[in-house]
Amino acid sequence: MNKYIIFGCISIFSLFNVQCSFLDEKPIDRLVVDNFYTSQKDAQAAVDATYQQLNSIYSRCMYMLCNLTCDGMKNGLGMPNAFLQNLEFLRHTPENTFIRDMWQNNYSGIMKANAAINNIPSVTMNPDLQKRFIAEAKFLRALYYFNLVRFFGDVPLVTQLETIDDAMGPRVAKEQIYEQILSDLTDAESALPYPSEYGTTDIGRATKGAAKILAGKVYLTKGDYSKAKEKLAEVVEQEGAYGYGLHVEYGDNWNLDTEAGKEAVFYIEYKADPLPHNDEMSLTGPKYSLPEPIGVSGSNEADIPTMELNNTFKENDKRKAVNLRTHYTNPVNGKELISSIPLFGKYWQDGLTAIKFCEINMHIIRYSDALLMYAEALNEIGESEKAHQVLNRVRERAFGDSSENYEGLSKDAFRAAVLQERYLEFPIEGHRWFDLVRTGTFIKRMKEHSTYEAKVAEKNKTDIASNIKDYMILMPIPQRELDLNPELTQNPGWS
Repeated sequence: MNKYIIFGCISIFSLFNVQCSFLDEKPIDRLVVDNFYTSQKDAQAAVDATYQQLNSIYSRCMYMLCNLTCDGMKNGLGMPNAFLQNLEFLRHTPENTFIRDMWQNNYSGIMKANAAINNIPSVTMNPDLQKRFIAEAKFLRALYYFNLVRFFGDVPLVTQLETIDDAMGPRVAKEQIYEQILSDLTDAESALPYPSEYGTTDIGRATKGAAKILAGKVYLTKGDYSKAKEKLAEVVEQEGAYGYGLHVEYGDNWNLDTEAGKEAVFYIEYKADPLPHNDEMSLTGPKYSLPEPIGVSGSNEADIPTMELNNTFKENDKRKAVNLRTHYTNPVNGKELISSIPLFGKYWQDGLTAIKFCEINMHIIRYSDALLMYAEALNEIGESEKAHQVLNRVRERAFGDSSENYEGLSKDAFRAAVLQERYLEFPIEGHRWFDLVRTGTFIKRMKEHSTYEAKVAEKNKTDIASNIKDYMILMPIPQRELDLNPELTQNPGWS
């Protein structure tokens, strides 16, 4: 998103960005909402505030819950945080602050979306822009609820700008949450523009294509493969109309000149300090594994890849050099330095002397995700030949030719292949836990990973296999929310 769009909310709406539970004792929004909506500018500020919430979710929290809990990421020496250590070894509890933040930040986004959806209709303004603003807010509300229902299952459903007392209700069945998500996405796609219809100052806002692709992901998560295929086909089979496609080079998704190009479906755009910048460069950047300092202020080596992820990549897979990096250049003296272990490379921007200048975007939805989901849905409904063709588009980009293409896989083998392809395509992009849980493979995969890492990397990784329990296909409801709302109940096994 344009830097002024995501983060440039006027001060009165910044009140919504307080890090608080939506179940806090007193509503902080009542005076704001009742007196705020008087102009088109106010309506845009409301929607922009809803976009702003993406940063608190996707700048770090999503990767901690979706990648650190799985087989592609672990804590480096720069991360002694006990809550993160617990996530890595699957000994997290309802007291975990990152799980709490995921709950709170998504509900904060939902409350902002509710404010926009329920109040913008009363504003006298350009009617087309009014419809678009409401559609953007509905897209974002759907995304925030989709995060919650996937992590927690049944959750409270709040669609009106209510008092906090009104919001303190019981959990609603996840099927009803999904109905709300799909209803919002249906409304959103009907009113959202195609990507090309936005001006240059509005790049990155929700589009018709993003709404369709997100709906396809929702249907896939629900196991409704026919509807997933149908919805994703609306985009994939006419990708030219949406301006989508794959970059020739995988790494161009994190190249400043091309990162907002044809593969970027929905993303957060970062700029250098003092504007919001990409802090993940600090967390994945080298420190302890180098023979001497890198010369980049703030590089911390906190989030690092597992050896299993490193070893799973074939050497001729061009994604490996982008995702897993060992060679760095000191920007101060030009000296080449080699890390003793592979580190994540997507968010490292060469030439900077300080992390605060990193401008690399965070992708929430990439077009390769749409292709891999489409291939999965096609396979599940028996369209094997087409499924292979779509999957091999991503495969050919990875290897530069068709030498590693899949041919003649059975339905089960194809299912495993597409899951593996997602593992290699999306390291530290916030998909892995969802993918493993959605496919019913989380428990088995993490036991296998525990054994593998214990052999090749760290003996204490055997703890993962002993810690994992069948109920861990849902995250625990945060204890703070249970304490505030007596009508909430805990997920089975977490009490």
